[in-house]
Amino acid sequence: MNLKIRITEDMKTAMRARDTARLGAIRLLLAAIKQKEVDTRVEQDDAAIIAVIEKMIKQRRDSISQFQAAHRQDLVDAESFELEVLSAYLPQALSAAEVEALVAAAVSESGAKGMPEMGKVMAIVKPKIAGRADMGQVSALIKAKLSA
Repeated sequence: MNLKIRITEDMKTAMRARDTARLGAIRLLLAAIKQKEVDTRVEQDDAAIIAVIEKMIKQRRDSISQFQAAHRQDLVDAESFELEVLSAYLPQALSAAEVEALVAAAVSESGAKGMPEMGKVMAIVKPKIAGRADMGQVSALIKAKLSA
């Protein structure tokens, strides 16, 4: 099933169940998708929707860390719930071993020898991993491989 259709169906289910917290999070997601469609003037495919979801998840994680520093547990709880709802729409996450194998294969495929060639490796890895692993951790792993 198309991801956008699935999100819309989940919104309808949340409306029927009167789950206002879930409904609010899903509406935020649909609004972000619609904004992206308006900006690009193209209907978004699943890969583009996953990119929007990843961006929103990154924002939620940043907000959670800031709210924790400010001792605002109520806001941390709200952002954590939204993070949980958004994460449900991402594909199955890769294990650490799978990520390491993909990075090692990309390093050998690109022939990268050092840090200046990190972009080549990222260009190979990113489409394969999109939405299935934290790109910050992947980047750190690539840096470790290239500097070793």
